[in-house]
This record gives sequence, structure tokens and C-alpha cells, in this order.
Amino acid sequence: MRIPRIYTPQSITPETSFELEAGASHHLLKVLRMSVGRELILFNGQGAEYPAEIIAATKKNATVAVKSEIHRETESPLNTELAIGISKGERMDWVLQKATELGINTIRPLLTERTEVKLTGDRLQKRVDHWQQVVISACEQCQRNRIPEIHDPQRAQDFISTSQSDLKFVLHHRSEKQLTSYSTPKSVSLLIGPEGGLTDEEIAHATQHGFHELTLGPRVLRTETAPIVALAVLQSHWGDF
Repeated sequence: MRIPRIYTPQSITPETSFELEAGASHHLLKVLRMSVGRELILFNGQGAEYPAEIIAATKKNATVAVKSEIHRETESPLNTELAIGISKGERMDWVLQKATELGINTIRPLLTERTEVKLTGDRLQKRVDHWQQVVISACEQCQRNRIPEIHDPQRAQDFISTSQSDLKFVLHHRSEKQLTSYSTPKSVSLLIGPEGGLTDEEIAHATQHGFHELTLGPRVLRTETAPIVALAVLQSHWGDF
């Protein structure tokens, strides 16, 4: 039986026991329906994982005994940043989940000229919290021990003006440039539009700030397909594939 991996923001120390916070306890007891004596692996996003066992449980809380600390490197040598126009429905969730599986380090949701999703106030915070949970769940599944950073949504122009990666790409299907044109970077930013893509003005603004146009082939990819293909290509070319 596969041993479940559970994220908790709590500090974890080997050879100690502690009560898991409410979210992790609920996931163990109510979602996974685990009981005393079951084994699990804990991680808190700091790079290590901790084999543990449930030693006590109430209706709402689980207490675990931590057995050891294991350092297992699952991060790519290539630092990747995805700046993507916010898309509708479950498309954004799917992109965040798959980008996490593909080793993304930083995610920046963007408000672009063609962004149709309106987020303000409580709705904005709820959406960011939801995205964070999507990323955490993906880390539990793909066995990453570090959590990608999700920034609050920002205007595309502001991101373009401040991006600091070694190499910066804006995806554009009419470009003729391929990855073989560039030397190996330590960090890469990908700028991708929402449904309908970026406007010509946004692409021009990006190229004026050091972004290089990059094509993924002659076909136009959907907004949820493009980042996954791009990240897979980057990892294959410069990362850990």
C-alpha cells in the first residue's frame, strides 16, 4: 500500500511527537480515513521529508510520532518562473498542478488586456488560497519537498518591468526562435497570455524589457497547454529530464 504524503506548515523534528494542525488532521482522518498505527510521510516545504506514524486520534485531531528526517533532492537545477494570464474555470488549476509536477519554482498570475476573470477583495484572497492548496496537493502527489511560491495577481506590465531571470521568454507562435539559440541559464521566466493570448502591445512591451519571443511550433496551443509544453521542453533542454 502506498504511504500517503501529507503537508503541514508546522515545524517538524525527528524523534518527537506532536498534534497536527487542523487542515492536515482533517485530511488524514476524514479524507483518507486513516487511524492509529498507520504510517505516513510528512513534509513542510523546507526540503526534507519525515516518516511518521499516527499514535493518537480524536474526531478532529491526529497526533503523530516522527521517526526520522530524510533529505531527498527532487528540485531541478533550472529555476523556472511562470507568469501566466489568469484563465477561466478549472484551466488555471490544471496549469498550476501540472507546472508543479514539472518543477516550477515561482508562479505569477497576471492581469492582462484579455483577462476576463475579475478578482477583487475577498474573492481574490479566496482564489489565491485555493491556488496555494492546488500546488500543495500537487507536491504531495509528485513527491516534491519544496512548495512553489505563488504571488498575488499583478498587472502584466508590472511583471514585465521587474522580472529578473537570467533568460526571459514570451511565447509567440509567430516567432522563429528555438531554444538552441541560447546558452544554458540558471533561471528562466515564461510569459504566457490567457485565452486569446497577449496583445501585440504587450508582446512589444515584453521584448523592450529583455524578453525573447519563443515558438513551440507552427500550431497555436491553448493557454493551458502552452505552459506545460514549454516547461517540459525547458526541463529537457536545461533541467533534470
